[in-house]
Amino acid sequence: MDFDSLQIFVKVVQLGSFTRAADSLNKQKAYVSRSVTQLERALGVRLLERTTRSISLTESGRELYERALDILQAIENVQQTLQSSQFEPQGTLKLSCGIEFGMMVVSHWLSGYLQEYPQMRIEADFTGRLVDIVGEGFDLVIRLGPLNDSSLIARKLGELHYGLFASPHYLAQYPVLQHPQELNQHSLIVFSGEQRYPSHWDLSNGQEQFKLVHQQTSLKINNSFAVGEAAVAGLGIAQLPLLIAKPYVQTQRLIRVLPAWAAAAVEIHAIYPSNRYLNPKVRAFIDYALKHLPKED
Repeated sequence: MDFDSLQIFVKVVQLGSFTRAADSLNKQKAYVSRSVTQLERALGVRLLERTTRSISLTESGRELYERALDILQAIENVQQTLQSSQFEPQGTLKLSCGIEFGMMVVSHWLSGYLQEYPQMRIEADFTGRLVDIVGEGFDLVIRLGPLNDSSLIARKLGELHYGLFASPHYLAQYPVLQHPQELNQHSLIVFSGEQRYPSHWDLSNGQEQFKLVHQQTSLKINNSFAVGEAAVAGLGIAQLPLLIAKPYVQTQRLIRVLPAWAAAAVEIHAIYPSNRYLNPKVRAFIDYALKHLPKED
């Protein structure tokens, strides 16, 4: 049993496929399969149950997998200790995130990361679909909101906060808002791109909760940037991420209304398959993101 065979075995388990493991390790599938078979023979136990469609760990395989993670992590720690403090990650970072947050924040992280690590390459996929992190070979995925896949590791990067905004021209036509219930008399611009707010806004001032059902919706759009532009055009009151509203507020094109009331913050997470054998390029990107989450105010 050697380091190479352990590394191959762990990669096969993590990716759930000999083919994907071979592609990830830049090796032939036959070599990967033969390496696992030789490992089983050397140990005298069956590690994987194989079918034409999937593989699964045996009890012995699961025990070896857990111990192999510790061994590989220990080897990585020794390697990092022996390397100079100026060690820089290398290779290609394959990353995915949502389109809007990608445009708002992640695009700046990408450019800053590449400036700090010029030898790195990045393949970024800004998409509205829910990607298969392991199956599609992503090193890292940035997601907003609740997480459902317990088999993945999540690192919280921060939170995205929201507020209610309208143009000065629009607000000049109405009395000053005192309570969210008065929003029922206003035109609302609603973001329709996610299921979090399909037909209402849940607002809170820290003590009181208020559910605003969208009765006077003037416009529904599945893009937050377009929602912001519609609010600037005076079409109504919009709920916006503070990061999107910030430049409009600074130029006095939007005014925040009912500033004490807001929707719950949305958590921002970095998702990756394993935190026990984390590639330096992924760790470096997460560290960069933690340091450079933009200020909302």
